[in-house]
Amino acid sequence: MKLNHLIFRNLKKNLKNYYLYVFALIFSAALYFSFVTLQYDPSMNATTGSIKGAAAVRAASILLVAIVSIFLLYANTIFIKRRSKEIGLFQLIGMTKNKIFRILSTENFILYFGSLLFGILIGFAVSKLIIMILFKITGINAIATLHFSKTAFVQTLIVFAVIYLFIMLMNYLFIKRQTILSLFRLVSTTEGKIKRMSIFEIVIGIVGILLIIFGYYLSSKLFEGDFTSIMELFIAMTSILASVIIGTYLFYKSSVRFILNIIRKNKNGYLNINDVLSLSSIMFRMKSNASLLTIITTISALAIGLLSLSYISYYSAEKTAENQVPSNFSITNSKDVETFKTALDRNDIKYTEKRVDIIQVDTNISNIIDANFNSFNKKSDKFPLAVVSEKAVNNLNLSSNETIFTGYNDLLQKFMTMKDSGEIKLKSKNKAINLSYLGLDKKFIIPSHFTSGLPTVLVDDKVFESLKKDLDQSIQKDSTVYFGINIIDKNSLKKANDIFIENHLNDHGANASRLNLINNQKKTMGLIMFIVGFLGLTFLITSGCILYFKQMDESVDEKPNYTILRKLGFSRNDLLKGIRSKQIFNFGIPLVIGLIHSYFAVQSGWFLFGAEVWTPMIIVMVLYAVLYSIFGVLSVLYYKKVIKDAL
Repeated sequence: MKLNHLIFRNLKKNLKNYYLYVFALIFSAALYFSFVTLQYDPSMNATTGSIKGAAAVRAASILLVAIVSIFLLYANTIFIKRRSKEIGLFQLIGMTKNKIFRILSTENFILYFGSLLFGILIGFAVSKLIIMILFKITGINAIATLHFSKTAFVQTLIVFAVIYLFIMLMNYLFIKRQTILSLFRLVSTTEGKIKRMSIFEIVIGIVGILLIIFGYYLSSKLFEGDFTSIMELFIAMTSILASVIIGTYLFYKSSVRFILNIIRKNKNGYLNINDVLSLSSIMFRMKSNASLLTIITTISALAIGLLSLSYISYYSAEKTAENQVPSNFSITNSKDVETFKTALDRNDIKYTEKRVDIIQVDTNISNIIDANFNSFNKKSDKFPLAVVSEKAVNNLNLSSNETIFTGYNDLLQKFMTMKDSGEIKLKSKNKAINLSYLGLDKKFIIPSHFTSGLPTVLVDDKVFESLKKDLDQSIQKDSTVYFGINIIDKNSLKKANDIFIENHLNDHGANASRLNLINNQKKTMGLIMFIVGFLGLTFLITSGCILYFKQMDESVDEKPNYTILRKLGFSRNDLLKGIRSKQIFNFGIPLVIGLIHSYFAVQSGWFLFGAEVWTPMIIVMVLYAVLYSIFGVLSVLYYKKVIKDAL
């Protein structure tokens, strides 16, 4: 048989085992090429209505290369192991190791670069769709075109050629180091099946669970004011990261076996076929997979967490803008407001106007502030806050000795918790007024320019006028009046915003358009969400494939066991029940732990990104879980085929 004919037959024979590897390679190439194409697409240039995202895309493409490289190298390790007997047979019939390496290299070259070119073709076909998605997310009004970039093509070829060289180096070293005897024993080598757990392993398992719980506890306390210095915050964040990662590794190393061992003992040795195929298999193999599962869980949690946070910011764009600019348009001087009103009248756009006078007054809020804030800030006895008359709020009637606070977000709540009642003191230049604090309203009534994100103090109109006559000029803002313009017909809002921009009103001081704020935040966070989602999807596919390859590897090792069980009278359905339970554990444990990790990560800092948390976080987690579960279903289908061939 000629060498070329042998290569062709081997390639045809092994193609059925490589189908998911080929799919993942095509998917990776298509994803990378389409992603890199964004860097060189004309619509990504700094032109009107576009976004300056090339730098962000370039940085993300480096991470994409790292993910794809690790995946392809790992997949190759599994498949070269599966062909160890074939390599041993080649040596038995007299082939040299160099000749065997040449055969495998030729096969891999055809498979690898054939898949690569096909992936690039698919990437080119979907690149326009990807740009359209990016424009949709970021709200860019631009026309997406089908653009083939020669630079992106060459860059993709170079990157995947380098990965291919590393794969060939791994194969060469594998063939050189293995003896004929070791090649035949390699597949049947167990993964260190230990029947009994030592006391040390039990302790390690308990420590792993305690470390994860400790990390979660610190995470919940991180932004509650318990840590009052930069060094304490740094130590806390480092401790959270270390305890969760180390705890996760120990959890897979010993905790899972420890828990399952307790379940087995409770059964008093009476294990059914489902227990044998699921619990026992997981106990014996989980320890050897600890490092891999820790990496997958950690990066999954990172991907879910970052995507959730970016989506929270994107999802909360309108609410955040409303908090910063309570009206459609905020203007801080009379000249600009007259210019804007004249332009609106000229275009027959109906509107309402609101004027609010604002002063800055030192306040003593030590009696209504949580003690942790006092230890953190030390200045709650002289705290400058914006003060507004009760007239700014409809149907509000305060007495001369009463006050309420308004305009309070979740971020501030974490650092400065306020009581429901108490006494405060307002200090003007020459006088001080004691007021009874009646509570807090979260609604914002003046722009954040005047408040710097702090609450606004509402007082009786007479008290306000008294304070206004005795101001401390050193703490006043550059403007003391806020004009709020609301457009009556929401369909005219876009046109009104264009007028606002055309008159350059957004360039003057603290003037602001709520629609501009919404669009800018969606552009920025939309790009970040797009990139994180792209990388997250890549990791999801690659990690899912890795776990699937591991199941393929294990199924071959366990095939003799299935043959014995079938001869003992167990049906295919009996075996499949155990296999399904096994896959729920194999894919479910990393997924569930990753989701829990990401949940605590998001809960500890979501308020830094937006005003809404549950809806965007749940959407991201459910979508990730559904996509991840597909690989568990594929694993069950593969085991079904192995069980069928077992007898």
